[in-house]
Amino acid sequence: MAEPNEAATTTETPTHEVMLTEVAAAKVASLLAQEGRDDLRLRVAVQPGGCSGLVYQLYFDERLLDGDALRSFPSGSEHMESVEVVVDRMSVPYLSGATIDFADSIEKQGFTIDNPNAKGSCACGESFH
Repeated sequence: MAEPNEAATTTETPTHEVMLTEVAAAKVASLLAQEGRDDLRLRVAVQPGGCSGLVYQLYFDERLLDGDALRSFPSGSEHMESVEVVVDRMSVPYLSGATIDFADSIEKQGFTIDNPNAKGSCACGESFH
């Protein structure tokens, strides 16, 4: 039993408010299965750049860094039960409430981000502010 003055320490990873659609989760699972990897997470970050000031970065990462926020989503895949999305501490406020989807049409193929925090974007749609 701990002494009354001893503080309990936990290393619980914080969560974030980014959503991953079923279609996007299935695509992430499919890409990971193609690579033969189940140890990777989809990392979503916001970095300075582009003509509007900020750009999104999406990539697979095996690391979980101090301050990262993590959330799991059902993959809908037979290859893996769930996929994880990780957001770094600095990007969490910029991405709160954002939804990541995957489009596969003649006009567009790739991941898309619907971000309620973006006040505007550039003409090409690659950056926001």
